[in-house]
Amino acid sequence: MPQPFAFATATEILFGRGQAAQAAARVAALGRRVLLVHGRDPARSASLARALADMGCSVATFAVPREPDMALITLGLDAGANAQVIVAMGGGAVIDAGKAIAALIPATRPMLDHLEVVGQGLPLDHPPLPFVAIPTTAGTGAEVTRNAVIGVPEARRKVSLRDARMLPTLAIVDPALTDGCPRGVTLASGLDAITQVIEPYVCTRANPLTDALCRDAIPRGLAALIRLMQADDPQARDHMAWVSLCGGLALANAGLGAVHGLAGPLGGLTGAAHGAICGTLLPHVLVANRQAVTDATLAARLDQVGRWIGTAFGQADASVVDAGRMLAIWSRDAGLSGLDGLGIDAAARGAAAQAAAGSSSMKANPAALSVDELDTLMRAAA
Repeated sequence: MPQPFAFATATEILFGRGQAAQAAARVAALGRRVLLVHGRDPARSASLARALADMGCSVATFAVPREPDMALITLGLDAGANAQVIVAMGGGAVIDAGKAIAALIPATRPMLDHLEVVGQGLPLDHPPLPFVAIPTTAGTGAEVTRNAVIGVPEARRKVSLRDARMLPTLAIVDPALTDGCPRGVTLASGLDAITQVIEPYVCTRANPLTDALCRDAIPRGLAALIRLMQADDPQARDHMAWVSLCGGLALANAGLGAVHGLAGPLGGLTGAAHGAICGTLLPHVLVANRQAVTDATLAARLDQVGRWIGTAFGQADASVVDAGRMLAIWSRDAGLSGLDGLGIDAAARGAAAQAAAGSSSMKANPAALSVDELDTLMRAAA
């Protein structure tokens, strides 16, 4: 029998093409004063804003043009001061920002008190406002996670605001919203999504329910992303949206690993895009973990991941080392930069290796990787 485990997610998930048509009515049912959080281009969410207004809602909007930091969240809190419900429509940065705003509007303590690593990591002192997440990229799975990643430039870190009550009230995952996503964004976000089904599968806190999600999602995601680098394909978009959702469900209930343990500090130190960092690191972390792992069960899981990757590239019996090499070469050929190309130099890599030891993601990594081993794998990813 499996060991006891818990599983928590958004109160409700709507998945499938056409589900976004329900968004306005579902949001309006949660509150009449709405803060609509969107990305750099407000046109993507304009139809939702109009539909909410037609239903008699008062709609304020707030733009998130970059990965959120404390200053941006503070502006969002001002924009949403009178809101009854927060809805975020955009990529992972937009959803994280909306999630943080919904959590912190009712809070009475300073934001820093609730941030991990650089703050006290205190739980929220009041429940968040109702929050609706509508992703327009297939990457982070933030629509079903209980944390928001926030940059703290003064500390040169990206850290989490985390509370079980931050799980969204409603997640609407409509793959049609990802159609036509730029190729580079598709690649980086897709590799992030694949990382987020691989790391929970090989981590020390995997459970039968997250395993069921990840076993299906890993090969499905690899095949879909390879297809999307060849041509825009609605069915492949559907598969990637599903994989991204599975990644959010799995990481929120099992854990991550060294890819994300390093990606947080690297992003905070350099401002490089999270998905690109994860995609660049993934092949090299897989190899380092397989070389260092001592648990036979976890070693077998890493070997299985190697075979899934190998199968995607026509070599079903690939070792993890061979699979990592194939994935790294394919990613570069598809247009993904190495760490050097992302502006991550040796000094940032060294600082990130030191900082990763204290990250929550590293605690579930299948192998205990030393600072030297982390630095070595990052040199290989440069």
